[in-house]
Amino acid sequence: MTARRVVIAEDDVLLREGVARILRDADFDVVALAGDAEAFLRRSLAHRPDVVVVDVQMPPGHGDDGLIAAIELRRRLPGTGVLVLSQSLSERYALELIREGAEGVGYLLKTRVGDVDAFVDAVGRVAAGGSVLDPELVTRMIGPRRPDGPVGELTAREHDVLAAMAEGKSNQGIAESLLISEAAVEKHITSIFHKLRLSSERSGHRRVQAVLMFLQGAPR
Repeated sequence: MTARRVVIAEDDVLLREGVARILRDADFDVVALAGDAEAFLRRSLAHRPDVVVVDVQMPPGHGDDGLIAAIELRRRLPGTGVLVLSQSLSERYALELIREGAEGVGYLLKTRVGDVDAFVDAVGRVAAGGSVLDPELVTRMIGPRRPDGPVGELTAREHDVLAAMAEGKSNQGIAESLLISEAAVEKHITSIFHKLRLSSERSGHRRVQAVLMFLQGAPR
């Protein structure tokens, strides 16, 4: 199996080298490193990686330059997975990132890098077209909400299942976190798809579509 190619963009040299070391040890092919948003975009377009790991706030502006560059990369190379790291949570940043689709997109706090196995798993899932959102962000965005439209029809347990899906958990992971069987998880997911009117004939990844609908609170 060919190693997945990754570009890492982080202006903190110690964190940048640390992430590179973690991913190399996990058999990723780190094809380029960048310390600012302009170099990140340029090198990503040149190397066409499977996935990029990029900080939100980077030079030259030290604002949301990294996020802007990541969105531009997705526009030019839609198949590239993008995992954004942030010092603090921002609903606006997360929604800007997933607005055009959440397949192959992740948003995590930088502190999650310290959980090496979970971080490597997140990068791999984003590279494979999955979605990963920081658990704290999911709790903040959807925990207290009961939107109108199809998403408002979900039961409390379906809400919990969808929140776990938003974090990028597999069916097994959802079952373990909620202390229910995988069969029960599959039943809840089927019900979620039905209530959100996501038929098997619709294009795209239904898990991602369901998560995106819930986060945006937009009836479809």
